[in-house]
Amino acid sequence: MRLTNVSVSIVIAASIILGSAVVAGAISLRSIFQYRPAKVWKFVAQGGTWGQVNRPTAGARFKGELPRGEHAVQLYSLGTPNGMKVTCLLEELNLAYGLEYDAWYMGIGSSELQQFSTGFVQANPNSKIPALLHYSDPNNDNDSKRTTLPTRVFESAAIVMHLCEQFDVDQQFLPPVGDPRRPECLSWLFWTHGSAPFLGGGFGHFYHYAPVKLRYAIDRYTMETKRQLHVLEQHLSGQVIPNTVGEELQLQASPFAGGPFLCGSQMTIADLCCYPWYGRLVQGRMYGASAEFLQVSRYPHVLAWAERMIQRKGVQRGCMVNRSKGDPNLPGILKERH
Repeated sequence: MRLTNVSVSIVIAASIILGSAVVAGAISLRSIFQYRPAKVWKFVAQGGTWGQVNRPTAGARFKGELPRGEHAVQLYSLGTPNGMKVTCLLEELNLAYGLEYDAWYMGIGSSELQQFSTGFVQANPNSKIPALLHYSDPNNDNDSKRTTLPTRVFESAAIVMHLCEQFDVDQQFLPPVGDPRRPECLSWLFWTHGSAPFLGGGFGHFYHYAPVKLRYAIDRYTMETKRQLHVLEQHLSGQVIPNTVGEELQLQASPFAGGPFLCGSQMTIADLCCYPWYGRLVQGRMYGASAEFLQVSRYPHVLAWAERMIQRKGVQRGCMVNRSKGDPNLPGILKERH
């Protein structure tokens, strides 16, 4: 077959492009796998879903006030697992006591960055959702003499404890001081608060969001996520913890182990904060095909607990609030609630 001058030119151009791509790829891979930290770190904008959001500095980036509705409780959040912790409790409090609240949608992606407004930074200097303002006076725009400042609460664990202390008069969701279930509840509440970053910022980021898939990072955080799921599985199963130290020693489970909830028979804020992360994970509601990747069928007691949680009306409603995209397993979304 004879090649025309045009054909030869095309072949040469394609070879150059392909060669350039190979060289660029090699350089990129080399920069990834042969990275050596400098003596002093310098900021370089990252790629990926959240790359344009992250900076090494805190504080507001633009002026903007937070809206205020008519209710005493004003929530500024997004329908992520951390946001769902609070909205699930608020919906449970609504069903139990009739508590009303306003939930404002906060877009935190690269095109919105609402968490960096002056108003939001005043509510949460860490610029993370959720943030809550609790007013003691009614919202009356015609009252020019209103000077009472709201109580601000940030960090999801602090918010749910504040809401229980203020509104859970029957102590349905946070056992009272002196009740042995209270330290168990707080232990699991803060276990979730300390463990979930390894699941979300670790496993979820490197498995699902990161623009480059690094086996070392994925293996590291997959191992930790599966270990955490095993912690929950052992607790919810109520079985004697197996001995792995080579001695004839049996470690007895907690008297509140065995379910149906984390503190035994009482569903508490520990469950409401744990479900949005670990319950939704094993139900396949997060990070693409991660449930199959993690072999969640190996955690049957966690799966059963997750199903009990999502059957609660308050949890169903809480998982819909401040969502911009629907969950096919839920009836709909509620971007804002007033």
